[in-house]
Amino acid sequence: MNYKEFENCGVKRSLDLLSGKWKPLILHHLFNEKEIRFIELWRCIPRVSKKVLLEQLKQLEENNIIERIEFNDFPPKVFYKIHEEAKELGNLLKTLNDFGNKHIN
Repeated sequence: MNYKEFENCGVKRSLDLLSGKWKPLILHHLFNEKEIRFIELWRCIPRVSKKVLLEQLKQLEENNIIERIEFNDFPPKVFYKIHEEAKELGNLLKTLNDFGNKHIN
């Protein structure tokens, strides 16, 4: 495989979109909750800093994996959910979760 084929490889592109220490966990929670507020998501992943979580959410949003829904209430409310085009990731994440649970030891 030459460099151009490597750069255009679907597996590489998928891994690039999902790479990041917290992105798989973020997506796992979003698929389970359907829609979640930032603070609730942050509480689900206690070892991540707010700054890093925001960065990872922004990257997922820029890649059309998730949607950010903002309500102009007071105080402002922000929800995140899986983008319609990324719903097929649910099966992949379930397979990864099942594999991880099977090979935990």
